[in-house]
Parts: sequence; C-alpha cells; structure tokens
Amino acid sequence: MSSMKEAIDRVKSLTEKLKTSHEAHSSNNSTENGPKSTPVQPYRAKIEKLSGEVVDSNPYSRLMALQRMGIVKDYENIRKKTVAIVGVGGVGSVVAEMLTRCGIGKLILFDYDKVEIANMNRLFYQPHQSGLSKVDAARDTLIHVNPDVEIETHNFNITTVDNFKTFVDRISCVDNFEARLAVNTACNEENQIWIESGVSENAVSGHIQYIEPGKTACFGCVPPLVVASNIDERTLKREGVCAASLPTTMAVVAGFLVMNALKFLLNFGEVSGYVGYNALVDFFPRQAMLPNPQCTDRFCVQRQKENEKVAEPEKVEEIPEEEIVHEENEWGIVCVDESQPVEKPKDNSNSVAEGLKFAYEAPEPQEELPEEIVVPKDSLEELMKKLKSLQ
Repeated sequence: MSSMKEAIDRVKSLTEKLKTSHEAHSSNNSTENGPKSTPVQPYRAKIEKLSGEVVDSNPYSRLMALQRMGIVKDYENIRKKTVAIVGVGGVGSVVAEMLTRCGIGKLILFDYDKVEIANMNRLFYQPHQSGLSKVDAARDTLIHVNPDVEIETHNFNITTVDNFKTFVDRISCVDNFEARLAVNTACNEENQIWIESGVSENAVSGHIQYIEPGKTACFGCVPPLVVASNIDERTLKREGVCAASLPTTMAVVAGFLVMNALKFLLNFGEVSGYVGYNALVDFFPRQAMLPNPQCTDRFCVQRQKENEKVAEPEKVEEIPEEEIVHEENEWGIVCVDESQPVEKPKDNSNSVAEGLKFAYEAPEPQEELPEEIVVPKDSLEELMKKLKSLQ
C-alpha cells in the first residue's frame, strides 16, 4: 500500500511541476495585447565582407555577379545603405524581405498593426505568427533570412503627434492616405527622398512613385495618380465589403519598388518617376511628375526655391557621331535604341499619360482680387469748395 501511495504522490508532484512550467512558458510568450515574439537564432554567423566566390555556401555570389557583369559598379555599397519602410503589410513585408535578401545594411520598420489569419492570402507572414505585431514578426523572420542586416522596429502609428516627431527624427508602403500625407510632410521637411507605392482596393492595379523634394511632384503638388481600370467604383466601398487583396499584384508592385530603390541606391539604370500596373491587361504606364510652384506644402515650395539656386552644370559640347551608311540595305534594316526614355513635360502642367488619372480633382487656385478703388460721389465743384473751406 505504501508503494502505491508513493506512486500517486509522485504523479501529483510531476503534474504540479508540469503545470507550473507550462504557466511560466505561457507568461514569457504573451503580453496583455497578445502573444509575444520569441527571438530566432540566426542559422549562420555574420559575414564581414561580401565575396563573389561561386560556392554553394556563399549567399552573395549571385548578387556580386551583377558587379562582374558590369551592371553595378560596387555592389558592396549596399551594406552602407539604410531604408525605412512605413507599413509592413502586403507590399511592405515583401519589400522588406527582398531588400534583406539583397543584403541592405539596415532596415527601419514602422507599423502599428498585428498579424491576422485574414492576412494569410498574402505573402511573407505565416499562421503561427497570428497575434504578433507585424514589425516583431517581420524582424524574427528577416533575421533568420539574412543575419547581416540590422533591423530596427517601431510599433506605433506615425500619424499621431507624439509618434510623428519620433518618425521624423529617425529619418513607403502604407495603405491609407493619411499616413501618406504624414510621410510626405516629414520627407519634405527633412529633404528626404522616398518612394511611395499602393495597390487598389479591387487588387487589380497598383503603382510606385519616386518623390524627391523640390525636384518631383509631391502629394501637395498634384493629386495622387491612380491606374484607370474601367471598373465601377461603387462596387469598391460598400457596407460589409472589405478591400480585395491578391499576392500577385502586391508582389509585382513590391518588385517594382525594390528595383527602383536599388537603382537609386547603387546608381545604375534609370530611376522611374512613376510606374503603374494594370493587371487586367498587363499594362505598365509611366509618367514624369514635375513639382508645382503653388504646392500646398510649404516645405516643398522651400525645396523648389533651393533647387533653383543651384547652378546648372556646364553643358559639354557633344561631338556628333558620323552616321554609318551601308552601300546596300536590301531589307531596310535600321538600328533603334533599346528603350525610349520618358519625356518630361516642358512646363509644370503634369499632363497625364494614357491609362492614368488623378485620384481626385485638385481645387483651382484662387486669384487675388485687386483692392476696390473708392470713387468719391461729390462733383469737382463741391470738392473745390470743401478744399477752400479748409484753408
């Protein structure tokens, strides 16, 4: 009987220990607002210097091949670059992953939302991360993808007064116009170049836009451009109907955004001012956007004036190349450039290219009316009489 009692007491003791251990584990991995992220150990040590050596264990061999092929002059410069991503959702999370795999030096992630099961139709996030803040979930994943990238996270809404100052002091992929205006104001104030992106609520179109304060149009210069998809907009926002979302469209837009960022950071190719995407007909309109001298953002106007003061570089006289004339050209073969550059408008009219439209009509600037001239009703004789009476 004593051995049976000892066995029962032993089982009770083990059960209590197991229960205590489980409660301690749960408290360490949860907060008042939901589960807490668990730091992920990197699968390898950090690599101090990039190498182009072609071996299976080198994660940078195919990236350094761009340098060997003459596409990029010095690819290792990417480790000196920092990119801030505002909004780590359907587009922003994929942008973060692409930049991480490209070996960017540092990422600064801003978002205040949490991962939900409803996000699983998109790329990047996984079901077991549901309930985590998006910035924490993204950091844990990205550190494991590439331990060489430094990742800084901010789990707050940048549009609030207190958080906006923190955001400006640290210096886009956001899904609302208010956040875009906040980023636009901050970047104009800090003279910070940024690239804006977006996907339509019907998930079949998107765009990216490169914005350089004082040199290109900002959100205060002209209304944002959207891709015309010829879909009844009354079907987009209705009671009980959420916005559509396709991982394909978001991946295409993220790819354009990261490619434009890499071209700017590593100084190769042509950085596009605006690229749209219409998935219904696979149409990719491009547009050059000039700043508006009557911009509603005072910092943008200030940057425009600063750019006007910068002296233009001396023009180097181009020596015309002699045209090669063949004696015989039976088939009428001619050589053309590989691509035609986007023509910039000669004035600040910002005429819209085919397939694009403004999101809304900008209000017409009000002309200042001249001061009203008051004409005296008295006749000349009466005025003379009044003048003599004063003497």
